[in-house]
Amino acid sequence: MSSSSNDQGRAYEFAWINALCERLSQIRNVNIVDNSSYHANERSWNLMPEETQQLFVRSAYAAVDTILELEPIMVEINDDEVLLEFQRDGAGIEGDVRDIVIKRNSIDWEVGLSVKHNHEAVKHSRLSHRLDFGMEWFGMPCSQQYWNDIEPIFQMLSQEKRNGTAWSELPNKENDVYIPLLEAFINEVLRSYHLNPNLPQRMVEYLIGVCDYYKVVSVDSRRMTLVHSFNLHGTLNHPSTQRVSAFEVPVVDLPTELISIRFKPNSTNTVEMYLNNGWELSFRIHNASTLVEPSLKFDIQFIGMPLSILNIECRWY
Repeated sequence: MSSSSNDQGRAYEFAWINALCERLSQIRNVNIVDNSSYHANERSWNLMPEETQQLFVRSAYAAVDTILELEPIMVEINDDEVLLEFQRDGAGIEGDVRDIVIKRNSIDWEVGLSVKHNHEAVKHSRLSHRLDFGMEWFGMPCSQQYWNDIEPIFQMLSQEKRNGTAWSELPNKENDVYIPLLEAFINEVLRSYHLNPNLPQRMVEYLIGVCDYYKVVSVDSRRMTLVHSFNLHGTLNHPSTQRVSAFEVPVVDLPTELISIRFKPNSTNTVEMYLNNGWELSFRIHNASTLVEPSLKFDIQFIGMPLSILNIECRWY
């Protein structure tokens, strides 16, 4: 992610926490936790032109009442305080992808938001000659066969890096890099699945996180804010002592079977994975820099999700 995109993402998170604070403060006591992530996001907010700030505020306000409706405990009228907190940056490495956590210290309850601006990608993981994606993604170290398969690819890329070569100068990066690397990736996933039938569940948990949350995505071109529910463990959408939500957020079934993994038709840089229970994934590999380096990035997206994931479109007015 470029510094500009990173700043926009942080600024959009800042718009969201303030929209939540303003709406909740009309109902009950609320406080934003003062931490380093808050100050980092505030700095990014201050870098945005006024027009962008207004757009982010409009996007957040289009969906903030939907979030409050989904979580009656958040708007329960009583004397205790709702805390709004930005997650520290390292939480995602540990499997918690939530950007904002909302909690009440007087009860055992919290809910999180993953806030995205203009993109639906769930991860930007890398492949390299050192990174063991199997261990990181689903808890199984990659086989020696995988390391043998990718070694000549990354040896070539390391030499081109020493030469100062640009990716655009490689005569055939599809056949020399993308295709053989993705073939090695596909083969390793299949080998690992044969040894560990829990791979589909572990992989999806790696991609979407270990905590339940709502994913909020601003789609500026459509003047729409999307809300997706990831209620894997049944912690979302609980009733308060005063009311229940107008929405029902089902618990989502994780996959238990790898149906197929293959190249996307007519593509040299994208692999598609089909799992049971409605999960479908896309892995697009690309170079993330101008000059060649022995590391490539995955843009991982869901191309299909279970019907039990609630999808709400909130249009801007």
